[in-house]
Amino acid sequence: MFTGFKEFIMRGSVVDLAVGIIIGSAFTAVVTAMVDNILNPIIGAIFGKPDLTNLWDITLRGAHDGVGPSVLSIGGFLDAVLSFLIIAAALYFAIVMPLNKLAERRARGQEEEPAPLAQDTVLLQEIRDLLAAQSGRSQY
Repeated sequence: MFTGFKEFIMRGSVVDLAVGIIIGSAFTAVVTAMVDNILNPIIGAIFGKPDLTNLWDITLRGAHDGVGPSVLSIGGFLDAVLSFLIIAAALYFAIVMPLNKLAERRARGQEEEPAPLAQDTVLLQEIRDLLAAQSGRSQY
């Protein structure tokens, strides 16, 4: 019972997933600190507020049930989009791009193996060679 569990846990994909989650949560702290300490002060200097969540709120007429007015929060949407773009850019430049460069360096000097011929291609070549031999022509 424990042997199967140990094999499951030690599989590469499970360990890789665990490492990815831990690194992701640590990286989230770095990105949050960058947004809070660098970008929000810049946004505050430009727009007068440290974030965009309440920047362009449009208040609509309330419902007939006595529910308060509805609010379209364009700033909240822009804040979410900006956060997504910042996280995506940080992940790309901090993780994806260096890993791609590393893979490129490892691949230098290695020739790609030719793709194996399909079975029908091999059979067609054999038929061609047999027909050429029977007709007395030279092979291709």
